[in-house]
Amino acid sequence: MSVTFDFSDRVAIVTGASGALGSAVVAAFREAGATVCAVDIVPPDDEDSLLDTDDDTHFYEADLTDESAVETLMENVVSGHGRIDCLCNVAGTWRGGQPIEETDLGEFEFLVNVNLKSAFLASKHALPHLREQAGAIVSVSARSSLEGGEGDGPYRITKAGIRILTETLAEENLGTVRANCVMPSVLDTPMNREMMEPSDDWVDPADVARTMLFLCSDAASVTSGAAVPVYGEA
Repeated sequence: MSVTFDFSDRVAIVTGASGALGSAVVAAFREAGATVCAVDIVPPDDEDSLLDTDDDTHFYEADLTDESAVETLMENVVSGHGRIDCLCNVAGTWRGGQPIEETDLGEFEFLVNVNLKSAFLASKHALPHLREQAGAIVSVSARSSLEGGEGDGPYRITKAGIRILTETLAEENLGTVRANCVMPSVLDTPMNREMMEPSDDWVDPADVARTMLFLCSDAASVTSGAAVPVYGEA
């Protein structure tokens, strides 16, 4: 059974848009008819970018850890397109590492900034505009955020923070803006294929993107504060 969504006349912001998951989310919203504002520090013409642009995709280069830059970003989107209906907080990265007692502070702060601070700032400055449209926020947590683990503690900590941020946004904006997050297991991305032996259990970014599209749609109008597992066939 195929499912389609109509996001015509809606404006969606997708952060981390040049990465594997972000570019898949951009493609999903674009296919659904949305005007997509793709945000990243990596421009589409960079050799590391996976983002394809067209007339319905508008790229904004911004440092999402800089509050003034995020505030300006949201103002520019509204100035250019009149509204914000959806915010997809995809920007993030993974780092393994040492036990906590051996973890460099700079490494910890880097993950906090990229994974959590970026979602906090984007949500903070998008909220006034999202309220005007009864919009939705969908962020990316991780399956590994559900428990502590050896080797990537700071990553798990930041992704657990995304879940709490999501629940807080949902509670603070009851009846005005919905907030949910997805929890993928290992994504099938070029970076992960370089670091690990590929597995059939890995999740296609396009499948995660479709779940995020659903959570932003009217079909999920009664869903807020949820952390949705996206574990593939497991």
